[in-house]
Amino acid sequence: MGLLQTWRDTAYSQETDRKQLQQFWSDYFLTEKGVYEKLLENPEEAVSGTVKELAEKYEIPLMKMVGFLDGINDSLKTPNPIEEMEEDTVVSLDFDNELLYKNMVDAKADWLYNLPAWDRIFDAEKKKALYMEAKKMNTIVKGKKVGRNDPCPCGSGKKYKFCCGR
Repeated sequence: MGLLQTWRDTAYSQETDRKQLQQFWSDYFLTEKGVYEKLLENPEEAVSGTVKELAEKYEIPLMKMVGFLDGINDSLKTPNPIEEMEEDTVVSLDFDNELLYKNMVDAKADWLYNLPAWDRIFDAEKKKALYMEAKKMNTIVKGKKVGRNDPCPCGSGKKYKFCCGR
């Protein structure tokens, strides 16, 4: 079984006691916040190494690094092969600043998108624009409803009720 599957089996276990799972996630989120604080100190640096090396670099357990890699993967310039990842797999943490910020907003991870380090990367106006863009990503906008006596949207020139509205 790969590292990612082991992580997911642990993190999303249905058999684990609810309190234990809450504690697991609380610990993970604190760890995740610490890693992001270190990464955002120098956002232009393309950090890379094996999964094990990165876990040692950020002083976190291997499985928490696997969870971190799973979470950041959608924000990377080049996604890592997380599905078949092992301890000695070389991975990169070269993230896109804007995409990472928007993904944090989308995940409702306010403890991450409110980190003080973001103030050194984006000004308040840019952060607000990215926040709004992220919020709009999942908003569904319905088009104007066609009335029965309106021209048909198919372009036939007939009224909707005599064309596609039948």
